[in-house]
Amino acid sequence: MPHLTDSQWHYTMDNWLIENEPTVRMAFFFGSLTIMALWEVIAPCRQLSVSKTLRWVNNLGLVFFNSLLIRAITPTAAVGVAIWAQHEGWGLLNQFELPAIAVLLISVTVMDLVIYGQHVLVHHVPVLWRLHRVHHADPDYDVTTGSRFHPLEIILSMLIKFGTILLLGPSVAAVIVFEVVLNAMAMFNHANIQLPKGIDNFIRKLVVTPDMHRVHHSKVISESNSNFGFNLSIWDRIFGTYKDQPDEGHQGMRIGIGQFNDDKDVVWISGMLTLPFKGK
Repeated sequence: MPHLTDSQWHYTMDNWLIENEPTVRMAFFFGSLTIMALWEVIAPCRQLSVSKTLRWVNNLGLVFFNSLLIRAITPTAAVGVAIWAQHEGWGLLNQFELPAIAVLLISVTVMDLVIYGQHVLVHHVPVLWRLHRVHHADPDYDVTTGSRFHPLEIILSMLIKFGTILLLGPSVAAVIVFEVVLNAMAMFNHANIQLPKGIDNFIRKLVVTPDMHRVHHSKVISESNSNFGFNLSIWDRIFGTYKDQPDEGHQGMRIGIGQFNDDKDVVWISGMLTLPFKGK
């Protein structure tokens, strides 16, 4: 087999990922969901307060609805924008001849920082918090919480992602890798599991662990306004939003939002879709 140059390898990898993007994303989504779900059954961290079946049907129903909506609105989504930006020479990284691995690492790191910034933003801008509180209103914390978002927040996130791609100019491979990793990590760090303390302390030096992110879902506002990272943990440390553990401990902490406690608001999909328009 002839040796491929960096640009040839880059082109080959991009084409393979473009052709197989739906399969790759579905495989990682269902693979991560299955592994985390089994782990939660074998060694759960906290006892659930609401029927798991009821929550899963509604949380995953919202995920399915959001997927159909995004495909209907933007059939090619972020990958299509990356292809266009690359073809038209848009974005900072498209102005330089960099090794494919450098483009991948820079792109994933910068896009992860943007996600961190977006997460801080939706907590501090009242109209955006109305959308994001659908994610936080889940009365329990498990693998399905990581994908539970209001459709309008999904659209907002997609638009921010489009803007980032146009300005940054990541490769198609980098965009697909980032989205796959982000989705898998969101399911991991929202899982109802607890790593041994030594392993958790070691892993969270680089990536967000379930114990680290669970603090962010506390009903205590000072705790929910901490640990905004979904993937890399360094941003919370750099920007001073890191909190090591919840004050009441992981077994004693309360999950959710204090003003919403009715299952019709926080568990059923109809309540999740209308939640942004209720209350203060």
